[in-house]
Amino acid sequence: MSEVNLMDLYPKAKRDLEHRATVSEENRRIAKMFSREFFDGTRDQGYGGYKYDGRWVPVVARMRDHYRLAPNASILDVGCGKGFMLHDFKLAMPSCTVAGLDISAYAVEHAMEDVKPFLLVGNCRRLPYADHSFDLVVSINTVHNLKRDECWQAIREIERVGRRHKFIVVDAYSNEQEKERMLKWNLTAETILHVDDWETLFTEAGYTGDYHWFTP
Repeated sequence: MSEVNLMDLYPKAKRDLEHRATVSEENRRIAKMFSREFFDGTRDQGYGGYKYDGRWVPVVARMRDHYRLAPNASILDVGCGKGFMLHDFKLAMPSCTVAGLDISAYAVEHAMEDVKPFLLVGNCRRLPYADHSFDLVVSINTVHNLKRDECWQAIREIERVGRRHKFIVVDAYSNEQEKERMLKWNLTAETILHVDDWETLFTEAGYTGDYHWFTP
């Protein structure tokens, strides 16, 4: 288990933290429904339009090379949204097998057509896959949307279904300034922890994969 930044080639967005701090609790409630408003509604309630733009292409290449994935590797995206990253995995590795799971029926319904048949609606607390099914399990900014005890369950599940590599990204902070920024920015996370506390939780869950922190 180690901290590794496989997101260094992902574009960094400019965030207006002061504006986000004025977002109402009603907007946060709507965002946590993970429906149309979150993906394709206003910026105050989520992405403000979740459209494919190829930004995952360099990240996928980074993961492929870092983990030395075989051309026919099996890959699971936990919290796959509309399947953008899985689409890019198929572009980079046409022989790979992909699967995705997301809590949002809206996202899966509006997923990219080439990967849509491989996506399921579900909760990462209980993944509908057999033990050791995937060469790589990825979960980007998803696990933290659960309560702490549910995060433990989700991490255990990611560990269970992965037979080789795992990579998780969660909201985290390492000092009070980062914590303040995170609380201003966050819309959906139920669990925001210090990096040391996340590492403790990973260990308690028996996680053996890699991880990285998201901090706005």
